[in-house]
This record gives sequence, C-alpha cells and structure tokens, in this order.
Amino acid sequence: MPAKNKHVITTEKLNLFYGDFQALRDIDLAVSSHRITAVIGPSGCGKSTLLRVFNRINDIVEGVRITGKVFHGSDDIYGPDADVDSIRKRIGMVFQRPNPFPLSVYENVVFGLRIHGRVDKSVLDGIVEESLKSVLLWEELKDRLNRSALNLSLEQKQRLCIARSVAVKPDIILLDEPCSTLDPMATLKIEELMVELKTKYTIIIVTHNMQQAARVSDDTGFMLLGDLVEFGKTSQIFTSPKEKMTEDYITGRFG
Repeated sequence: MPAKNKHVITTEKLNLFYGDFQALRDIDLAVSSHRITAVIGPSGCGKSTLLRVFNRINDIVEGVRITGKVFHGSDDIYGPDADVDSIRKRIGMVFQRPNPFPLSVYENVVFGLRIHGRVDKSVLDGIVEESLKSVLLWEELKDRLNRSALNLSLEQKQRLCIARSVAVKPDIILLDEPCSTLDPMATLKIEELMVELKTKYTIIIVTHNMQQAARVSDDTGFMLLGDLVEFGKTSQIFTSPKEKMTEDYITGRFG
C-alpha cells in the first residue's frame, strides 16, 4: 500500500455492511490528487456505496457498519476524533439528479458557507461570482442571481450543484452519475467542466457510461459484487486489463 500522505484518499481493507448484507469487500484503494478517478461496474456492484463512504453520507443509513480504514491524506475519517462536518466540507458530493434547493441561485451557492458561519455579504458576493465562473455559469446567471434555481435547465442545475460544492473550497468533489439525466450535448459540457476543475480539485466519479470514463478519467477502478477487481490508469484498464472479469465487462460480455 502506498504511503498515505502521497494520496488524497486511501482505503485499507474497507468493508461495509447493510445489516447482514456485505456491500463492500476488503477495498484497498489509493486516489491521487488533481486527477479524475472513475469507478465503473454493473448496477448494484457497490460503486455509489464506495463514493458515499468518502464523505460519510452512509452514516445516515440505518444498519450500516464499516470496518477497515479510510484516510483523507493522513486523517482517519472514521477515527474517534473525526469531525464529520469538516469532512463533508473538505469532500463535497454532487448527486445523480441535480438537487438545487428551492432558493435563489445566490442562496444555493452560499448555502454551505452560511452553515459554516460565513455571513459577510461582500465576501459572499465574491465567492458566488468565483464559484459560478468556475462552472462557467456566471455570464448566464449574473443577472438572475435572485431568481429561483428551480427554473434552470437540468444542465444549469447540475452546474449549480457543482458550484455549491466548490464554494466551500473542498479538496475533493465526488460525482455520482452526474450526467445520467442529461442529454449528450449537456453531458459533453459537464465532462469538459470536470477536466477544467481537476486543476484545482481531485474528482472521483461513479459512472455507468464506460465511454465517459474513458474520455475524462485519468484512473479507473472496476467493481463487481462489492469487490474492487482492478484499479489502474484508465488507458491501461481499457486497452490491456489485467483481470479477465474487467475485460469481459469492458467488452460487453456482461453487465
């Protein structure tokens, strides 16, 4: 296992149980910073469950039990002294379906900042502009900041959700099937955005779309039945996988 301080996320023998059902099995994973890491695999293989481990969203699910270690840098995020609010600030998550709050565009972007005590309007104004520019929405929405975010297009809503995550200055952005509800053109725009954002953030994306994983990611992990079957550089995974199960999935023999 590589040294923890060389990676932004490291897991060691990670297991997760929903009651008696084991959803993740002995996951050893090391995610490098400022790269896009894709997690692929058939439905029900544990991809989204793994993603939600990283910012402790699974904590709210009744009956979940986790063993093993998960480190953000050198911090054990499941250790006895872990600060869950701080973890979720540093490791933001954007869900499959865009979920803007029934508030204005402005209040959506600053929502997390207000929770963490940032209330100075001049500071918030600057962060709103910076965050919307980072997701290429500023020019579209700068004159509509006080209008409801619910009136935006699906693509705009998803970009806004990414801006909401970016506003609190995370280290990592988790994306759970962020393009599954978008048309091909909107998907392409979100993919281009991911590539731009990795210069500032580490991105981990769960996707069913293998073409998307091949297009945008630097590293890819293939999961099956709760196991991380193979992990490596995307070019290697898609052209010369080491495991037959990986090859069978990528070539469409199952899944």
